[in-house]
This record gives sequence, C-alpha cells and structure tokens, in this order.
Amino acid sequence: MNLNIEINDQGLTQSLKLAGEIDAYTAPKLKEALLPLVKKENVTVLVDLEQVNYMDSTGLGVFISALKATKEYDSKLKLVSLQDRVWRLFEITGLENIMDIDSTVRGGK
Repeated sequence: MNLNIEINDQGLTQSLKLAGEIDAYTAPKLKEALLPLVKKENVTVLVDLEQVNYMDSTGLGVFISALKATKEYDSKLKLVSLQDRVWRLFEITGLENIMDIDSTVRGGK
C-alpha cells in the first residue's frame, strides 16, 4: 500500500491529509513532508489521519521526531480523526498522554 500526502498551507496553520498506510516503506515519505513543516516558528501543523488504516512503530517514530522538533521551534503538532486501530497504537504506547490528539476517533473497528 502507498501513502498519499496532501499539504495545505494556510500561513501559520499547515495541514497534512494522509491516506493509506504508514509503515517502514512509507514512513520516510511522511518524515520528508512533516518535519520541515514543524520546523517553522509558531506554526500549528494539523495531521488528518482519517484515511490511514494502518500504522506501525516506524510511523510512531516519525511523529515522535516531529513532536521533538515542535519543542525546539515553538510550533504545535495536532493529530486529528484517527481510526480506532491507529488510536490504539498511540494508547498502547502511552503517546496519547504526551501528544495533542483529537479525542474523536473515526471509522475502523
């Protein structure tokens, strides 16, 4: 499966709409798109995961790297519209307590 990334630049708010799977093969593509966005001063990056039906630990690593960058650049990262199976990955690892994740979980079982 592939990962499609759509970036919408709205000045201080950047949004990424992701569709597909985030794994060892697609994570570098996500990292290449996401990290430059969070490495801007005072920007908010919204990542829409509604159409991501699978993510492994490699994907978590990308989001952890992005979170670290937000602290360095005083930017914000918010994950929105997670499917249940992706949400559980953040929950199992305890990352839901340190990352800004929209509590509305969409689709999936």
